[in-house]
Amino acid sequence: MNLCSTSLSKIERLIMAQSRLADFLRSNLEPILMAWEDFARTIEPPALTMSDEELRDHARQMLLVFADDLEEPQSELQRENKSLGLAPQVRGDTAAETHAETRLLSGYTVVQLVSEYRALRASVLNLWSHDTSMDHASTINDITRFNEAVDQAVAESVARYQLLVNKSQNMFLAILGHDLRNPLGALVMGSSAIMQALDIPPKYVQIATRMFRSADRMNRLVHDLIDFTRTHLGSSIPINTRPNDLAAVCEQVVNELRTAHPGRLIALEAPPSLMGNFDVDRIAQMLSNLLANALKYGSADQPVTVRLSSSTEGTLIEVNNQGPLIPADKLATIFEPLVRLASAQDLVSECTSLGIGLFVAREIAEAHSGEISVSSTPAQGTTFVVTLPR
Repeated sequence: MNLCSTSLSKIERLIMAQSRLADFLRSNLEPILMAWEDFARTIEPPALTMSDEELRDHARQMLLVFADDLEEPQSELQRENKSLGLAPQVRGDTAAETHAETRLLSGYTVVQLVSEYRALRASVLNLWSHDTSMDHASTINDITRFNEAVDQAVAESVARYQLLVNKSQNMFLAILGHDLRNPLGALVMGSSAIMQALDIPPKYVQIATRMFRSADRMNRLVHDLIDFTRTHLGSSIPINTRPNDLAAVCEQVVNELRTAHPGRLIALEAPPSLMGNFDVDRIAQMLSNLLANALKYGSADQPVTVRLSSSTEGTLIEVNNQGPLIPADKLATIFEPLVRLASAQDLVSECTSLGIGLFVAREIAEAHSGEISVSSTPAQGTTFVVTLPR
């Protein structure tokens, strides 16, 4: 009986302490907000151009959320989940998420956003330390619960901030890629016309040929960039399938790459005709990306081979090159976008690129309900295999 009474007394003290801190937050909103506002005004440049009301925009709402959270009973499992960022999701936008959106539009960096929470936390704990008269154990529990609530708000704000930043960056890249297509198209057409002219000196034809290759490569990169940003804005790569001859498409792409790389040997092994339902332009883009990758990383004195075949599993497109093997730990992430840029060694390499060609190739294969895989062995070299449904 005594042990049970002691346990109940401890629980009651904790609940009273939490209620006390919750009441403290509600009754001291103004001094807390004033201390937080003084800090917010030290953040430049946006804070100095905002009114007092804008500076306080959602801090008051978040303090009230903290107070409500303190009054909610919390089990040990709930506490552990919250510490791991697994707190229950609420419907609609939280005050912290809305606060992040407002700060982003005001020009705040994510560092400045987080520093606001640090100042808000310090303001509350400083005032609370001078006011509390509870026992040590209860006070520690109060601070723990309060810190958990603040950490949850920080996590919500940072997640929303990053989501909006990524979306705006992808939108910018999509617009940039779209606006670059027209001037690049003009360069390709103009240089192509000069290359075919018969009444100009050969040296100008040679210059036009270099311009054509460079502009054509840039044009391919722009198309990959547009596809990359489209997938990261929430939509898949659009395709328009119809009956076409896959062998003819492969031959066309191989001939284009042979023209662009006259010093390299590109072999094509394909039947005279292989009909199927697919998007001609997208398949050509996919194969062009795979060939460009094989030419870039394959040995210059060894051929790059394209094989087209049909089996019970579907239609297969294989692109093989002989060269340095791909380490096993790299194969798992080879189709992930921008992975190559994460390597400091590649950043100073002459082969540096956006690293999205293989990603786009995978997206095109999957848009056709197909798949793409890669293997790299000493005997066979590196082989990319695209399987399309029959």
